[in-house]
Amino acid sequence: MANSLELTDGNFASETGSGLVLVDFWAPWCGPCRMVGPVIEELASDYAGKVKVGKLNVDDNMRVAQEYRVMSIPTVMLFKDGKPVEVMVGAQSKANYEARLKKHVPVTA
Repeated sequence: MANSLELTDGNFASETGSGLVLVDFWAPWCGPCRMVGPVIEELASDYAGKVKVGKLNVDDNMRVAQEYRVMSIPTVMLFKDGKPVEVMVGAQSKANYEARLKKHVPVTA
């Protein structure tokens, strides 16, 4: 998790409260989650300064997972100013995640 931050029940609201935040809901025992992990890290690097990227272990942080009705993992959500604006369930390609991100990331000259 070099470029992404560890989200918990305790810091979730403060970390996702402003700007764009991509959150990977995952668990260590989940095979597809382990496949998505490196893609999320790449996105954290690619979008550094534009999108904050975090990972939330659903086994250790059930309150937040329940609050956002995460029923299957991996689930990746994009939050804008504390509200979920995109939800992607299941392992997906980097291109799919980027397509959703680009709808919300401001274009800079």
